[in-house]
Amino acid sequence: MTETAQRGTRAPATRRTTTLVGTGLGHALEWYDWGIYAIFVPFFATQFFDRGNQFSAMLSSLAVFAVGFVARPLGGLLFGWFADRAGRRTAMTVTVATIAGASFAIGVAPTYAAVGAWASLILLLARVVQGLACGGELPSAQTYLSEMAPAAQRGRWSSLIYIASVFGNTVGVVLGLVLTVVLTPEQMQSFGWRVPFLLGGVFGLVAVYMRRNLAESETFTASRRREKARLWPAIVEHRRQALQVIGLSVGFTVVYYSWVIAAPAYAISSLHIGSTAALWAGVGSAVILMVTMPFWGMLSDRIGRKPVLLISTLGCAALLFPVQFLVRTSAWQLFLGMSLAAVFISAGVSILPAVYAEMFPTAIRALGLAVPYSIAVAAFGGTAPYLQAWVGAEFGRSAFTGYLVLLMLVSTAAIATLPETRAKELS
Repeated sequence: MTETAQRGTRAPATRRTTTLVGTGLGHALEWYDWGIYAIFVPFFATQFFDRGNQFSAMLSSLAVFAVGFVARPLGGLLFGWFADRAGRRTAMTVTVATIAGASFAIGVAPTYAAVGAWASLILLLARVVQGLACGGELPSAQTYLSEMAPAAQRGRWSSLIYIASVFGNTVGVVLGLVLTVVLTPEQMQSFGWRVPFLLGGVFGLVAVYMRRNLAESETFTASRRREKARLWPAIVEHRRQALQVIGLSVGFTVVYYSWVIAAPAYAISSLHIGSTAALWAGVGSAVILMVTMPFWGMLSDRIGRKPVLLISTLGCAALLFPVQFLVRTSAWQLFLGMSLAAVFISAGVSILPAVYAEMFPTAIRALGLAVPYSIAVAAFGGTAPYLQAWVGAEFGRSAFTGYLVLLMLVSTAAIATLPETRAKELS
C-alpha cells in the first residue's frame, strides 16, 4: 500500500476517534459539573445559607438546584439558535467553557458566614449559568454526534451521549465516596466540598481545548452553503415534531432521574440504607447501564428505532412495580433493582439522540430539539427527586411508581406517532 493510501485509510479512523473522544469527554465533564451539586449539597448547604437551621438550608439549596432546571429551556433556546447559526462545534465549546467556569465560581465562592446573603446569590447565579449551559449542551452535542455518524451506525454512535452523561455523574459519585473516606465530616463541610467544583473548572480547560480542535459537521457546513431557512417559520412548521420530543422525553427523563440519578439518595433518606453502600450500588448499576447502551444502539441500527424504543418504554412500565417491591432495606436489593431498571432504561436513552436528530432538518436541528426537550426536562426532570421523596412519604412508594408508569405510557404513545428513521440520510 502506498503512503498516500495509508494516510487515506488512517484519516477517517483518526477523525472518528477525535470526534468521539472530544464529544464524549466534554459531555461527561458537563454532566459531572451538573451532578456534583446534588451529590455534595449536604456538605455545602450551610456554607451558603443560614447554618442556624440546617433543614432550611438544605431546602434552600435544593430550591437552587431546581432553579438550574428552570434555566435550561432558555439555555436551549439561546444555544440551540447559536448552534444552528454559528455551528455545532462552536456551541459545544462555549457551553463546556461556561459550565466549567460556573463550577469554578462555586468552588471559590465565599461563605454565608463571611458575606451573608451575597453567598446565596453567588450560588444562585452560578447555578443559573450552569442551567443555561446544560440547556444548550445536550442538544448541541446530540446534534453534532448524530450528524458526524455514518447513517448505518448512527444508533451505536448516539449511545455515546448518555454513556458520557452517566460516566460524568458516576465520577462525581466516586469522588464523593473517596472524599468522605479521606476527610472527616467537619473537613468535608469546611473545605472538602470545594474540591470537586475546583476540579470541574480545571478539567473544563482540557475539554475546551479538545472541542476547539474538532471538525465542524459536514452536514451543517453543507447546509450553510444553501439558502438559510427562516428560523421561526421552520420551527412552527415542525411543531408536531416538537410535541413528539416532549412526549418522548417526559417518560425517559423521569425514569432516568428516579432510577439512575436519585435512587441512591432516596434509598439513603427514605429507606435508611447506609450511604456508602447505597452509593456503591448506584455506581455498580451505572456500569451496567453504560455497558448495555452500545448494544441497544447497534440493535436499533439493525431492526429500527421504534422497536427498541418500545422495548424500553413497555419494559420499564412492566418492570417498575416489581423492582419497587424488590428494593427494601438492603444495598444488594438496591443494586439489583437499579440494574434491572438500567437494562430497559438504556434501550431508550441510548438511541434518543439519533431519533431526535432524524426528526428535524439541519437548519433547525439543534434549536428544534433544544426548546421542547429543555421544557420537558425542566418540568418533569427537575421535580423528579422532590416528587419521589414527597409522594413516597405522603402516599407511599407505589403512588410515585404509578406516576412513572403513566409517563412511560405517554412516551409509548409518542413513539407510536413516529415514522421509522433507521439509516435515514440527514438533510
